[in-house]
Amino acid sequence: MTETLQPRLYGAHYSVYVRIVRLTLLEKGVPYESRDIDIFAPGGPPPDYLRLHPFGRIPVLVHGDFTLYETNAITRYIDEAFAGSNLQPAEARARARMNQIINIADNYLYRPLVWGIYVARDEAAKGNSPLDQAALDAAMARSRLALAALANLSDGDSWLLGQSLSLADLHLAPMIAYGRQAAEGLALLQEQPRLARWWEHMNARASMLATRFAAEGVPG
Repeated sequence: MTETLQPRLYGAHYSVYVRIVRLTLLEKGVPYESRDIDIFAPGGPPPDYLRLHPFGRIPVLVHGDFTLYETNAITRYIDEAFAGSNLQPAEARARARMNQIINIADNYLYRPLVWGIYVARDEAAKGNSPLDQAALDAAMARSRLALAALANLSDGDSWLLGQSLSLADLHLAPMIAYGRQAAEGLALLQEQPRLARWWEHMNARASMLATRFAAEGVPG
């Protein structure tokens, strides 16, 4: 059976989107093989990788003769193809809300929080160079709006959706993990008490501890 085949995950441990997939595999209890691909290496990804992902991004999941890219497609496939706790709500409205939260995180939070705040801060510090304050302020405004929207849509105490862990939690957590490494990102999270409480609960989970970014102090 296909389920008995061990999937291969191509990507880099520093990647938000690779971590989302790693979290999903761990939460489903799926053993997998990891293949390192650094898309920022000189020359970009190798030609054989571009045959798996024509756009040269990460991650890619290969499961037997089935190759899949795009994180949302991969995580839904893992949830549906393997045994274990369901990570998607069965009820239509809750499932739609999960997808809405994931799309907001992708389209309105990831770029300003991770790149506009964390990466900008980190690169300025490493290069001992001035920070573009106007760009930082704009990233903070966009991140604040997205975090407020996410907090308003959350209806659970421990999880974003009700009483069960879902793909929404696994999708948002790696973005928050980077964002809060910058003082500005941490302050934005603390403006949303519901999300701050959710983060403390989520961050203590075994899958999160096993996949930590190097920036968090313990390489994943």
